[in-house]
Amino acid sequence: MRITPQHLTILTGGSRGMGLAMAQQLLAPDRMLLCISRHENAALARQAEATGAALLQWAQDLSDTVASRERLRDWLHGLDSESLHSATLINNAGVLAPIGPLNTCPPDQLSNALRVGLEAPMQLTAAFLGATGAWVDLGWRGPRKVLNISSGLGRHAMASQGPYCAAKAGMDHFTRCSALDEAQRPHGALMVSLAPGVIDTDMQTELRAGDPATFPDRQRFVELQRQGQLSSPDAAAQRVLAWLDRPDFGQQPVADVRD
Repeated sequence: MRITPQHLTILTGGSRGMGLAMAQQLLAPDRMLLCISRHENAALARQAEATGAALLQWAQDLSDTVASRERLRDWLHGLDSESLHSATLINNAGVLAPIGPLNTCPPDQLSNALRVGLEAPMQLTAAFLGATGAWVDLGWRGPRKVLNISSGLGRHAMASQGPYCAAKAGMDHFTRCSALDEAQRPHGALMVSLAPGVIDTDMQTELRAGDPATFPDRQRFVELQRQGQLSSPDAAAQRVLAWLDRPDFGQQPVADVRD
């Protein structure tokens, strides 16, 4: 007998890297998982079918932030909230703009990095809080959580990384602001912007391939790999999801998984 999903999790950027690892670990018969990425992942769909998990994948361009927000809002409004015990949004998707000083970044790629890395999480969070807040107004009392995947680069400046650093710093601060908003509401959502540590992903490969002439911190990333200090996507996903399940989740709106 198929179990009716009781927990809803929405995950962006779930088709590769740590996002894919999180998606794989979240698949369960009692969970409905919605993955929003530029492309669907066929292997993830096969795993969901094999495990009897409810998986929905949207091929959605997150740089179209308004359309992404409206699509999520409309979908959430169509759900039967009474069948759900919890609802969680994980904003994980991000884009690394070309490495170099700000004036060398192509305008369209600068805009894309900020749209996907900051504007999309804000728009999706707004849709999530609005739709699930309506559930609360109707008597739904399940826990609601928003987990934003941030970075140490949002808290420490780095040359040639202006767009990425700015997006992550903005993510941290809008999480603080939204946490204050939700604290004023009955059964408000819990919010955390979490730095997941250094992870062996395509982004690290891009950083190691940077031009030393324009990226003075390149050697730092080369050494992280050489010294074996990069976490695997699977291990990083486990730590992030464990943080999501902590009983004190939300007490510290900006956190680091290594704390």
